[in-house]
Amino acid sequence: MSAVYINSAACISVQDTLNDQFFQNLQPVYSPQVLKAIEPIYKEFIPPAMIRRMSKTVKMSSVASNQALKEAEIEKPDAIIVGTGIGCSQDSEKFLKNVLDNNEEFLTPTFFIQSTHNTVAGQIALGLQCHGYNFTYVNTSSSLEFSFLDAKLQINDGDAENVLVGSTDEQTERTMELYKLNETIKKEENLPADYLNSTTDGAIWGEGASFFVLGKDKTESAYAQLKDIQIINRLDLDETSKFIEDFLVKNNLKTNDIDVVMLGFSGDAKSDVYYQKASELFTSSSLLYYKHLSGEFNTASGFSTFMACHILKNQEIPNVMMINDLKKGEIKNILLYNHLGGNDHSLVLLERV
Repeated sequence: MSAVYINSAACISVQDTLNDQFFQNLQPVYSPQVLKAIEPIYKEFIPPAMIRRMSKTVKMSSVASNQALKEAEIEKPDAIIVGTGIGCSQDSEKFLKNVLDNNEEFLTPTFFIQSTHNTVAGQIALGLQCHGYNFTYVNTSSSLEFSFLDAKLQINDGDAENVLVGSTDEQTERTMELYKLNETIKKEENLPADYLNSTTDGAIWGEGASFFVLGKDKTESAYAQLKDIQIINRLDLDETSKFIEDFLVKNNLKTNDIDVVMLGFSGDAKSDVYYQKASELFTSSSLLYYKHLSGEFNTASGFSTFMACHILKNQEIPNVMMINDLKKGEIKNILLYNHLGGNDHSLVLLERV
């Protein structure tokens, strides 16, 4: 397989990641149950007449995708692939509320049309007048990883040279209420959250959109080479080490070849045990965590990939992300490990270019 490069990266998140100085100004958050993304002034990027018809996830994705294409100096990609966990849930809720309020009569179709998961990829394509391959993956916490895998195949098969890949998820009032009821979101009495040594279940919930341009050729703006991706739906705790070791063997690497390991500790005691198990393998690597900066959500791995890209490019690790105090002189290989609630485990290997 030929090399695939991440030539640009853009992110809207709980941090001010659209700001050039965000790397030095990361602020961990331990107390609120739900974290809101820092949104840009949309009228600077999107015509005002269009803004009022867009849900939050579409607006965030439109800006992030625009920034990613701009950085890669590409006007129109050959393909657009988006991963999302709960899609355009704001418009889904609005449509369902209209159904109930109007006794299933005289319904406006707009909210229904815009409630489908592929709305984001479709809206981006319409804005760019891009008639190429357009696909949306809805695979909970591995949605972005499936999107990356598809993009890699598109490039290796010669069907595309540059692919816009993104991940996005928004919050909605009703969904957050339900997540609190089933304790997906941490109870107020268990806050502030201890992300690394939690004894309580649930996580602080976030949101955001991350977009990347993948290309077959390395550009001046390139961040990393996307080496490999591995995904598994279910994994027993005692199989964690083998899952990671087999992935490294497949890529002719040993654990001490990995300079940085990014683990998705969320403060959920029940599922963080997988990350604790994984961390035991890497005694000579920098161990990082990130969900105290982004919150937990279906496509939080978009934030971790964005951060990993900047760590590789800057050759610098923000202290606020460190689990241990080990830092190597050169950062060449970064391994990202993520899951959501103990399901849909993914490994992504990035290499310095």
